Amino acid sequence: MSSSQKISKTTAICALAAAMLSSTALVGHAQAETGDKKIAFSNNYAGNSWRQAMLKSYEIVAKKAVADKIVAAADIFTTADKEVPTQAAQIQNLILQGYNAIVINAGSPTALNGAVKQACSAGVVVVSFDGVVTEPCAYRIVVDFKGLGVEEVNQMAKFQPKGGNLLEIRGLAGTSIDDAIHTGILEGVKAHPEFKIVGSVAGDWDQTTAQKAVATVLPSLPLIVGVVDQGGDGYGAAQAIAAAGKPRPTIIMGNRQDELAWWKEQKAKDGYQTWSASIAPGVSTLAFWVAQQVLNGNTKVPHDLVVPYLAFTQDNFEAELPNITKGGVASHEYTQADAVAAINANAK
Repeated sequence: MSSSQKISKTTAICALAAAMLSSTALVGHAQAETGDKKIAFSNNYAGNSWRQAMLKSYEIVAKKAVADKIVAAADIFTTADKEVPTQAAQIQNLILQGYNAIVINAGSPTALNGAVKQACSAGVVVVSFDGVVTEPCAYRIVVDFKGLGVEEVNQMAKFQPKGGNLLEIRGLAGTSIDDAIHTGILEGVKAHPEFKIVGSVAGDWDQTTAQKAVATVLPSLPLIVGVVDQGGDGYGAAQAIAAAGKPRPTIIMGNRQDELAWWKEQKAKDGYQTWSASIAPGVSTLAFWVAQQVLNGNTKVPHDLVVPYLAFTQDNFEAELPNITKGGVASHEYTQADAVAAINANAK
């Protein structure tokens, strides 16, 4: 994995800022060219803290863009369930409603491709992020989720050098994120044969769901030394393990406030060590600005735009904790200039 995939929040922001100086003219031009355009956000799921933070960030940035007359509309549409056919129908409705671009957090990497292709054929710009789609006409905000999964096991090896049994907590079934992180974890375990995954549960990236799932499976498991997961589930796992009276394992965290607060308590008590990483919820705002840039005619926008995930270590997580709202997630809201800088960086 490259060092860019593991850079901290501060490093990521600084890297984008370095390219902003060359983007000023384009930003001003963009405001004038897309003032009559409408962007819709199709989201398949809102049932955890990460998704709520994602929606809040999008709303803040999109409302300001409308107020500043950069775009005419930037509406959010979240499905009432996690069913892919419902999201496909939603996308088809957005096409009929005359939106010029659709930002998508997709429930499936492939099952929405038909609806996405219909959108592209109708001249609608499609930008997927987090849960991306594979249809070639769409744009993708890409995070190396597989690399994140590999790195979880690499980090686990530092804290548990003798190896041992691992519990895996998976995310939302059928999504590209769940598949990619799971694949990375398996690859990491293959590279570290001292570890063995002895149990797997679905946590839906939600601490309450994860807590119940872990509590259910614990009685049937041998002693575990670590928990590898996908974010939003670390604190729930810790609560379930403590309630069961089991020894505290190394639990990889996902940048949630409750997880980092628990980590801080454990560290203060006996020096507990772990690692935390996740994609920033504010990546939704980057997707918004990428859609705006494509509508504006920015020909530099690649169909696959790579951004880093946010990672925190034993040395820097406590400094970030006061910046996260209670029940929230560490994040970064992107500006139009950030997006132009990221586009230029990827174009190079």
